[in-house]
This record gives sequence, structure tokens and C-alpha cells, in this order.
Amino acid sequence: MRFPDFRLGSVLATSFTGTLTERHGNAVERIPTPQRLVDWLAVNGLAVDSCTATQHELARELRESIHAAATAAAIHDALPASAVQVINDRSIQGRAAAILTPERERRWRLSSSSCVEDALGVIAADAISILAGERDGKLALCASPTCRAAFFDTSQSRTRKWCDMNTCGNRQKKARFNANQRKKPT
Repeated sequence: MRFPDFRLGSVLATSFTGTLTERHGNAVERIPTPQRLVDWLAVNGLAVDSCTATQHELARELRESIHAAATAAAIHDALPASAVQVINDRSIQGRAAAILTPERERRWRLSSSSCVEDALGVIAADAISILAGERDGKLALCASPTCRAAFFDTSQSRTRKWCDMNTCGNRQKKARFNANQRKKPT
């Protein structure tokens, strides 16, 4: 079975919420199986050997909680208490340790090769740092009416419109171009 490609961003927590895209259109689930979650975690430096169905559900619950909280933060609303609780619970349950490589890069060491909860703890901690305003940037929502993904804007002007220029941005620019072409007299 062929799965949709991952949309990889530079911010772990919002990249994780991007495993479900086109939320207001024809939703695209990018981690539909436990193995696909294992694949996503590996690509993001959180390699685990396996994932159970229960761990997969915990991950999807965390994803939706981060999305709900980030969306609320982006529109300056109160964070949903249930989302905050899930994010905190996943953070507390994780036991990953940050390690420094000789190349001066941070990597994560999980407590065991099958501990998805540790990986989820790292993602939750990343979300907490963004939601708490500890990082330089701002939460925003994709301007695409079918997407509306939350993303962390670190551009100099903080005016980015799209979660991903290669998908949502290009799609919207193409639609605008086509609409303008139709308006032109022949």
C-alpha cells in the first residue's frame, strides 16, 4: 500500500500536526498505521522499533491536542483545557534525554527502542515550548481554506501565509492565476 509523503517542517510539534492535512477539505491521514508512525518518528530523529495500536492512538490524540491548542493560540483564544491536559500527560510520561553529539547537534535518547511514549514526550515538550512563547516566532494558521494547519512562523517579518509553500501556497497561487485568466477578455 502506498501512503502519502510526509510534510516535514523545521518545528517538530507543528510538523507532527501536519501528519493530518487538508483538515477542512478531503483530509489526508499521513500516519494511518502504527508502522507509518514508526516511519515518521524515525525521519524526525525519534527512532523506535515498533508501535502498538494503543501507542498509535496516544500519538493521534497528542497530534489533535497540539493542533487544537496551536489553533487557539494562533487566533488568541484560550487554550482548550482537554488539549493542555493531553499535552502535559504525554510530556510527563516521556523519559527521553537530550544528548549532545560531537558535531554539536542535539539528539534524543529514548529509554528503550520500543518506547513510543518517550518520543511523544519529546513532541509534547516541543509543543509546550512553542505554546508557552519560549521560542522566537509566532503560531499562525495556513491561509488555505481547506488546510488551516497550525504552523510556527519564524520568518523575519512573521507574515508567512502558508503552512507549506510547495503545497498550499502553490495551490492557492495557481487558483488565483487561473481565476485571473478566466476574467481576461479573449
